[in-house]
Amino acid sequence: MRFPGAVETGPDLHRFPTFLDEAGQNPRVTARILIADDDRKHAELLRLYLEREGHQVLTVGDGRAALEVARARRPDLVVLDVMMPIVDGLDVCRILRAESDVAILLVTARSAENDMLLGLDIGADDYLAKPVSPRELTARVRALLRRAGTADGPSAVLRVGDLEVDPGRFEVRVNGAPVGLTAKEFGIVELLAREPGRVFTRGQIIDKTFGFEQDVSERTVDAHVVNLRRKLEANPAEPRYVQTVYGRGYRMAEQ
Repeated sequence: MRFPGAVETGPDLHRFPTFLDEAGQNPRVTARILIADDDRKHAELLRLYLEREGHQVLTVGDGRAALEVARARRPDLVVLDVMMPIVDGLDVCRILRAESDVAILLVTARSAENDMLLGLDIGADDYLAKPVSPRELTARVRALLRRAGTADGPSAVLRVGDLEVDPGRFEVRVNGAPVGLTAKEFGIVELLAREPGRVFTRGQIIDKTFGFEQDVSERTVDAHVVNLRRKLEANPAEPRYVQTVYGRGYRMAEQ
């Protein structure tokens, strides 16, 4: 699925490696980031650097698309160019700040002090003038996510009976023995372990675990749960941890 105003990948741009595990997953995803910039090559370059950091990134090319995607997908941070068609970046910033506390980083060719102050006054969290160093931008993004408490998420070890989920180390242990999980499997078990006993629908699991990914079906969730049980449970047919609530979804058993 392609969002309105989405920036297409240019064939002439260098692609950075994305550090995938053996299952083709990226275990370092830390935040969902929306880039709104009508300069396709600039947006693509920033996307590649941010994905290299382990983030999930979407790009759009105008202000109206930025608002639509931000409302629908609820990113953790928005990199927002000021001079965009249809709705300019300052108006987008005002609207987003009125609707949410999403972190906003403004990027613009306007480098006058008054323009910077205006951007901060209407709700931007940080401001960069073009030309932008992608390395500086990624550093600013890291700082904003730390400030917002988003980067890496809560790191306390989650314990449910003999099951331990360690977000900081990206590890799951059963009876002290490490269990190798893919990024999606880890995301599901972490989500359930944060609230044992709470039932999550398949749609909620998709929204909270799969981020910006599109065309994820409920059967995909079921397949990941089957694999999780094979790895976590002594008897997958009678799960002690990830339990099915028929007609509703899944929950982590209270122990």
